[in-house]
Amino acid sequence: MPNRLARSTSPYLQQHADNPVDWWEWGEEAFAEARRRDVPVLLSVGYAACHWCHVMAHESFEDEEVARAVDAGFVAVKVDREERPDVDAAYMTATTALTGHGGWPMTCLLTPEGEPFWAGTYLPREQLLQLLAGADHAWREDRDRLREGGARIVEAIRSAPRPGAGAPLTHEDLAAAARDLAADFDPQWGGFGGAPKFPPSMVLAFLLRHHARTGDERALLMVRETCEAMARSGTYDQLAGGFARYAVDRAWVVPHFEKMLYDNALLLGVYADLARVDEVARPWATRVVRETVGWLLDELWTPQAAFASSLDADTEGVEGQTYVWTPGELRLALGDEDGERAAALLGVTHAGTFEHGASTLQLREDPDDAAWWRGARERLLLRRTLRAQPARDDKVVTAWNGLVIASLAHAGWVLGEPDWVDVAARCARFVVDRHVVDGRLRRSSRDGVVGSALGVAEDYGNLVDGLLALHRATGEAGWLEEAGSLLTTALDLFGEEDGGVAATGHDAERLVIPPAASGDNAEPGGLSSLALAVLRYGAQASDAARLERAAEALGHAAPLARQAPRFAGWALVAAEELAAGPLVVRLSPADDPGEDELARAARHTPVPALVVVDDPGTPPQDGRRSATVCRGTVCGLPLTEPELLSRVTAGP
Repeated sequence: MPNRLARSTSPYLQQHADNPVDWWEWGEEAFAEARRRDVPVLLSVGYAACHWCHVMAHESFEDEEVARAVDAGFVAVKVDREERPDVDAAYMTATTALTGHGGWPMTCLLTPEGEPFWAGTYLPREQLLQLLAGADHAWREDRDRLREGGARIVEAIRSAPRPGAGAPLTHEDLAAAARDLAADFDPQWGGFGGAPKFPPSMVLAFLLRHHARTGDERALLMVRETCEAMARSGTYDQLAGGFARYAVDRAWVVPHFEKMLYDNALLLGVYADLARVDEVARPWATRVVRETVGWLLDELWTPQAAFASSLDADTEGVEGQTYVWTPGELRLALGDEDGERAAALLGVTHAGTFEHGASTLQLREDPDDAAWWRGARERLLLRRTLRAQPARDDKVVTAWNGLVIASLAHAGWVLGEPDWVDVAARCARFVVDRHVVDGRLRRSSRDGVVGSALGVAEDYGNLVDGLLALHRATGEAGWLEEAGSLLTTALDLFGEEDGGVAATGHDAERLVIPPAASGDNAEPGGLSSLALAVLRYGAQASDAARLERAAEALGHAAPLARQAPRFAGWALVAAEELAAGPLVVRLSPADDPGEDELARAARHTPVPALVVVDDPGTPPQDGRRSATVCRGTVCGLPLTEPELLSRVTAGP
């Protein structure tokens, strides 16, 4: 008989709806039940595409003995970290404080008041049973000690000094961040640090902007080499497009196979900008953009005209089963001669690069016969569609759809693909119409049904940024007005007196451990996403007060940006755009709705931080369309010559 999770709008929670464990969703009812029974809470946090979450589910939560142990001594609460990032962030703080590391599934034991007295990640079945037995005994025999321990953990976290605003990031700070990144750069395989290796999308976006403003060739080289290494690796789907979550090795050969919307949205923006600014990278960067857009539309587009969250790492319980190949499978799909040729091209060996003699597909060099490869790729992809496919988490997350709206609109503008801009507009219309309930943005929906979780800071910041990208791509004032309205609400909800940004709204549930809005991790954090949205709105709307507010917020990101730039990439993007002006080209209205030479020159200017907007307030000159270049609130004289516009905006 399904448990309470069957009513959830989260596919991850519904994966556990038939468990014998008597799961509760996060909420006051679950904690009231724990107080009524006077038992601890077992908190399990994960997400639908997570491989080890599936492993723990199959080993433990589908097991009758484990279920009896859980239900006898605990109230079990299951949380989708993607629906409740605030809950996840709060208890991940405790987990990392207690263990020195984090990850999912996250497993915590809490008092009925929500204070954690034990925390960890994945546990094999036997270890989980030992933990449950020990905790049940300790709670019955020595609960005061456990309660005191939980209270001390919470007090230590609450009393830990939180960084306040630092001095504004200077040009030298931004140069120092680029140098620090260069010191951590992998010159052989691209990326930063060792294994596991994550696509550093936000850091790459910063380096592109830093190169454009300063002429730092090393910054551009790091972006080019990292993007090419990823695009030719097993982390990129060489048949269907799209990037996996991360690689388990330095060379990007073997990915953790889940594909996340936020990764692909951010990387789409990076590759589009790289294609715009770098002639060397343009051919393969453009290919990656087109393939990734195709994958997004084929695999993550939903009937509601929005984008689903992810594809699973596993297929029928086996990680990567859909994606890997043996030489024999290639020959079966393509014939002996073409199969051997494809194996050589794609790095598929008899020993295998993955498990059980199978290999991921890599494209370390371009094929010598592009037409042959197009045909072989189509045949392999068709063959792959006959395999079992990974499950899809089809909930629509506001923040991640904001990211993909921004990247699709921008890529469509850069590459002259108006259909992509139209898709972004349809998605934005759905999110704005359906996810704003009584004036308050919600976090997610599924099948058009909106969840109860309130939007957090990055939901507002990323969605506003997407609407601003649509304004730039279409010239439609309505998108700017919509963005301004949401931004005003966001600053009321999340703005703090010292100019900082709270992770959750002033109207949100008060958690035992307050989540923080500082740093960027796999996706932009609340502070940086709102700061960038405020900055870009200020630039596009010529609103000096908003530019000042963005600078205030960035002051709170400055200490982390100086200390650990890898974890402040989006804040550094905003800081670079602020350092550049921000740089805005305002085009006077065009008589002909088709593209003209002046607009084309602006689009092809190799400056990723450049904002180009159609501005009814910019007058034509002598009957000709004009462009006014503004840096911050200071604007130059109107220009009518495309060549002169290119020289003025092209950077050093």
